[in-house]
Amino acid sequence: MKLFTSPRAPNPKRVRMFMAEKGLADDAIELVNVDLNTNQHKTPDFVLKSAMSRIPALELDDGRMLCESRAICTYLEALYPAPNLMGETGEQRAFIEMTDRYVEWYIMIPLAMWIRHTHPGLAVLEGTQFPDFGQNQAPKFEAGVQWLDGQLAKHDWVAGDVFSIADITAFCALEFARLAKFKAADKGFANVARWHAAMSQRASAPAGNA
Repeated sequence: MKLFTSPRAPNPKRVRMFMAEKGLADDAIELVNVDLNTNQHKTPDFVLKSAMSRIPALELDDGRMLCESRAICTYLEALYPAPNLMGETGEQRAFIEMTDRYVEWYIMIPLAMWIRHTHPGLAVLEGTQFPDFGQNQAPKFEAGVQWLDGQLAKHDWVAGDVFSIADITAFCALEFARLAKFKAADKGFANVARWHAAMSQRASAPAGNA
C-alpha cells in the first residue's frame, strides 16, 4: 500500500499518528510526499488518484484509492485491530465516532478556515483569501475548544475514559493551531492544556511532522 501524505498537514498527520499508535513502522506502508505548496495535489496524475485533489489518500495493493482520513483509519483499524482506537462495542464505537465528528466540525473546520484565509503562507492553497471570513472563524474555533475543555474536565480522554481516534484528531487540530499562535493555556483552557501536554509526550506525537 501507498499513503499519499504531506508533512505537518493536519489530516495526513491524523493518519500518520493513527499508524504510529498501531505500532506500524513508517516502512509498513510506503509514504509518498505530495508538495502542496507547488500544487502537486492538483496535477492531472494525482487527480486520477484523488478526485477531490485531497490528501491523505491510500492506494491499496489492488490499485483502488481510499480517501478521507477517517475512512483510511477505519480501514487500518480493520487490518490492525490492536490496540483498539475506535471502540470495542457498538455503543463505544458510536460515541467515539460522534465525538470525533464534533472535533472535526467544531474545531478542525473553523480552524482550517481561519488559518487558510488569514495566513500568508497558505494563500497558495486558497487562491483568493478572504481575511474577514477567516477572522470570523476564530471565535467558532474557540467555542469548539471550550466544549473540548468541558469534555476533558469530566474524563482523561476526549471521548471518555479510553484513548481513541478522537484524541488524535483533536491533537492534530491543536498542533495546526500553532500557525494562529493559539495556546490553550493562554485562553484559560486548563483541561485542554493538561491533556495536550500529556499527548505531546506520546511516542506517536511527532508522526507526520516530516
